Amino acid sequence: METLRDVLAQIREFLEVPILKLGGSPVTLWTIIQLVVLVAVLFYLSGKLRTWIVEQFLTRTRMEVGARQATGSIIRYTIIAFGFIIILQTAGIDLTALNVLAGAVGIGVGFGLQNIVNNFVCGIIILFERPIKVGDRIVVGNVEGDVVHIGGRSTTVVTNDNITIIVPNSKFITEDVVNWSHNDRKVRFKIPVSVAYGSDVQMVERLLMAVAADNPDVLEKPAPGVRLMEFGDNGLNFELRVWSTTLIHRRGLLTSTINYAIYKTFADNGIEIPFPRRDVRIVGDERPGGNRANDMVN
Repeated sequence: METLRDVLAQIREFLEVPILKLGGSPVTLWTIIQLVVLVAVLFYLSGKLRTWIVEQFLTRTRMEVGARQATGSIIRYTIIAFGFIIILQTAGIDLTALNVLAGAVGIGVGFGLQNIVNNFVCGIIILFERPIKVGDRIVVGNVEGDVVHIGGRSTTVVTNDNITIIVPNSKFITEDVVNWSHNDRKVRFKIPVSVAYGSDVQMVERLLMAVAADNPDVLEKPAPGVRLMEFGDNGLNFELRVWSTTLIHRRGLLTSTINYAIYKTFADNGIEIPFPRRDVRIVGDERPGGNRANDMVN
């Protein structure tokens, strides 16, 4: 028993050996261990608190998922900031002695960590201004997908191919961002349709409206619309305009489904879909005694 006490006493003496001084406060191995353990506990507990706030407490309110995520993240960052200051004071570190260290860190941030700090600040701006939020359908640069997580440094976007793309937060502040569901998830789709000259335009309009009405993903309000856009080289160019909230993340599927229905409906009702045609005139030899041929080839 005495041997164990002697070993513990030696370990304690070893851990209490000063390594350096910050101001008038010595920093020992025991102090460093305390800092590491307390900071780890702080991050763990703040993460658990954020999860509880987002998934349990705020679910009782009418807040959207993105708003709950943003609120939870802001609360977590605030707790970490105040908790870190309290931990330093608890460990006996004189905060006034950190001014020099803060200056050195500032120089390092200005050179080597500027991108990280830039992305972190942009993440804070995103959480407060909420130009994007979790669940939004966004396009930034060449990336298109659903926002599934907004972190301090980056935002996670999942594409239709189930590929996860990590986008730095600064891109959402410095670049143009297309947010398909910023106000609400109601989006209008424009589907071009061509018919041959001589077609009954009133019948074309009725058939297109019927196709839109039969599609379960097309909203009744706002109502679909048909527009005759132009007289094209090969036919009349119409545009079917429909609204949807269910397939904004799969726009190709909605367009394909409607196009299939349009093709079948036109075929059943004798509406011709034009194809490019060119008239070629071949002029033969016009020399004296020569033959001249004028042929029209479609």
